[in-house]
Amino acid sequence: MADFALVCKSYRGDAVRVKRLLDSLAPHNPQGLPVVVAVPQDDLALFRDVLSAHRPELVSDEDIVRSHPEAAAKGLLERYRATPGYRSQQVIKADAWRLLGCSSYLCVDSDTVFLRDIGRDDFLHPAGHPYTLLHQSRELLQLAVNRGHADVARHFHAESQRIKALFGRVGPDYDFGPQPLLWSARVWADLHERFLAPRGWTLWDAIEHAPTEIRWYGEALLAYRSIPIDPIEPLFRVYHHEWQWFALRRLGETPDKLAEQFLGAVYQSNWEFELDAIGRRSAMSRLGRRLKRWRRRLEALW
Repeated sequence: MADFALVCKSYRGDAVRVKRLLDSLAPHNPQGLPVVVAVPQDDLALFRDVLSAHRPELVSDEDIVRSHPEAAAKGLLERYRATPGYRSQQVIKADAWRLLGCSSYLCVDSDTVFLRDIGRDDFLHPAGHPYTLLHQSRELLQLAVNRGHADVARHFHAESQRIKALFGRVGPDYDFGPQPLLWSARVWADLHERFLAPRGWTLWDAIEHAPTEIRWYGEALLAYRSIPIDPIEPLFRVYHHEWQWFALRRLGETPDKLAEQFLGAVYQSNWEFELDAIGRRSAMSRLGRRLKRWRRRLEALW
């Protein structure tokens, strides 16, 4: 494996999204940055078929779990199987470096679309370490308040305070994302060696205690300074909420215009349901989501 890779954690319900991701990346990857897709063992055959035109490296979640040096002693494979997917995927993403052997990686979710050419210089400092996503998310938080979603800001600050307290840090509430996420293997290793292991924990315990792998990475980096911190703002436009997408689209935001500032866009699958695998959601669930979409579209006009 190269020292830097693009890593996507997915599963069969998002197979069509991953194909869209790779379709969008193909014309925008002139350096041929390696792409790895991690999925459950039972989904490997499906992804080999769906992604046959692109042929990324496919690895299994289970092999990533087994790559942890204490996997057998701590029963991590059994823990993976017993953990809900929305939590287990956080550990799989964060521990992918163990299996892949890369020193840094861009962790890409299935609902990402690339809009212009990418290269190592977008992600790595000339000295070789990855840049650090580090900002205070003021634009999104203010937009949320403006649109009547003050709970977004409350959740952001409460989540930040919880992880900061574990590391004894005082100061600003930072956002270390959003996805796609630039991560250093050294930071994850230091989190394990200097924070988790002394407590008898693994990352599975950390995520169970506070399910936010993005903040675990960011606060560990601030605590241990595993790599030089060269902060950048998000490289991708992430539409966290459907109301956000409607509001920004009403202001004239389009994919073509986004490419002036961003490498791509992320359309969260929790609201962009059209690409869900057949049978993933019931007819009533899809109807309810359509009705909510019409309501949010009207709200964007206010």
